[in-house]
Amino acid sequence: MDRFTEMQAFVAVADAGSFVKAAETLGVSKAAVSRYLAELEARLGVRLLHRTTRKLSLTPEGEVFQARCRDLLSGVSEAEAEITSSSGEASGLLRINVPFSFGLLHLAPLWAEFMAQHPQVVLDVTLADRVVDLVEEGFDMAVRIARLPNSSLVSRQLTSTRMVLCASPTYLQARGHPGHPSELADHDVLTYSLFSMGEQWEFTGSEGAVTVRVRPRLRTNSGDTCRVAALRHQGIVLQPSFLVGPDLQAGTLVEVMPAWRSIELGVYAVYPSRKFVSPKVRLMIDFLAKAFRTRAWPA
Repeated sequence: MDRFTEMQAFVAVADAGSFVKAAETLGVSKAAVSRYLAELEARLGVRLLHRTTRKLSLTPEGEVFQARCRDLLSGVSEAEAEITSSSGEASGLLRINVPFSFGLLHLAPLWAEFMAQHPQVVLDVTLADRVVDLVEEGFDMAVRIARLPNSSLVSRQLTSTRMVLCASPTYLQARGHPGHPSELADHDVLTYSLFSMGEQWEFTGSEGAVTVRVRPRLRTNSGDTCRVAALRHQGIVLQPSFLVGPDLQAGTLVEVMPAWRSIELGVYAVYPSRKFVSPKVRLMIDFLAKAFRTRAWPA
């Protein structure tokens, strides 16, 4: 008997709690499923399932074997999906969620190139800074900016971005240049309300790590709004280099306390599962990874 088939039958019975339902799932007869389980238990020399007239339950040995079977079956599925995806043609609807500012500045210019390469793919791109539930809301993948991606998702890092403390020269001339993070308490601060650090900003310098609580003059869920307010001399911002990099290069914003560095964030492509990754998702992730091999903004 094929060991792979035996394991499939065992896991199907354990999941369904019924030989009849497992047979329906596998598309075979109940008698065949019973035979697979009997031969598996005989070969292993252990009972994997407690059987009563009312229900089935796993024995301790069955619980251990079920976990290992899941790993093995998952590995086979992933291998098949990888081969299928690498050779399959990308087609159909691809729903992607991306951060608003990053999506406009750095992803929007890429979509046309991807569509030209894959004319059978229809893109549905949603820009939103909130963290969406990919499965619940029906997204195939997302681009997220974070210190670490959500552990429940599969991720691939595309690039990174540094959080930069900066302000306009006009503001700093009027209010002075802070020399230590603690001095931010004396300044107007413009904060992004969806930032994972909230209003506890982290820095690392010669004294080690320092965390300071800031008191916002402006609080907004738009990084672009923070940037524009800073350009209008309204205060100090902590924003990613992908957003304020051109302003720093132009001198319209200048870095504040460059000896004190804030955190670096990864830019990740995330998707729900390694199982059965469709060609369109795999090709998009590969496309983005190639596009961001060279960063389009200063480090």
